[in-house]
Amino acid sequence: MGEPAEGADVDGARTLAAESVGAAPGRGRLEGRHLLVVGAGQDSHSLPDPPIGNGRAISILCAREGAAIAAADRDRESVSGTVATITEDGGRATILMADVAVPDEIEAMVVAAREALGGLDGVVYNVGIGAGAGLEQSTADVWDQVLSVNLRGAMLTARAALPVLEDGGSIVFVSSVAGIKPGSRMPAYDASKAALGGLMRHVALEGERRRIRVNVVAPGLMDTPLGRIASAGRPSRARTPVPLGRQGTAWETAYAALFLLSDESAYITGQTLVVDGGLTALR
Repeated sequence: MGEPAEGADVDGARTLAAESVGAAPGRGRLEGRHLLVVGAGQDSHSLPDPPIGNGRAISILCAREGAAIAAADRDRESVSGTVATITEDGGRATILMADVAVPDEIEAMVVAAREALGGLDGVVYNVGIGAGAGLEQSTADVWDQVLSVNLRGAMLTARAALPVLEDGGSIVFVSSVAGIKPGSRMPAYDASKAALGGLMRHVALEGERRRIRVNVVAPGLMDTPLGRIASAGRPSRARTPVPLGRQGTAWETAYAALFLLSDESAYITGQTLVVDGGLTALR
């Protein structure tokens, strides 16, 4: 899948932990759970030896920790690779096709996930697009396109999932530090990620009656396929000084999501967990 081997370096930095490169064994942290991951596929974007992306890493890790996965994506080929890896590792996963830009497909996706898995304990919304460099290129159509996927899709997924989630379940939205500080140069993307925090807090408020926790994971500069595409288009991104000395991996995003899905975070809701190597706090 292109991830570095255990003990490898990323960006010439220190040796990484097994968790950071996806080499750590599962510990049963989600045993018996049923989880929908929206945006579980991965497009290599024709990159040579592409690293693993957030959606695939989250799906594989949660399956490794004992969850049955409904892996949803609009691209069958990309999500098939995720499911194949899970099943080869002895996990349980099923493919769901859905385009979150189409509202009717979202409710059908949630219904299908619950039926396929025999219940639903958690949802991860890991879908995001970016377009429109600066205000000059941010037309009304670009704005609507980005927010329909990044924000409206998240809202409709939560709206469909909240009534059918088991009591004590969890919803995790994967956002970005672009919602906290400027950096992407794409106003619609930044605005959608900032608004995701407000949406998350409202859904958490509605979920509290049944102890359904709702949180955000906000990755920073990550070495993912989309991250490499972004760095190729804007070389200054790759040169951004990160306090911990390197870009993060998708596995590090995945472990943050795993924590928020597991009972280890049973007293955490309405929060944003930033995974950025200290970028927003120390720079």
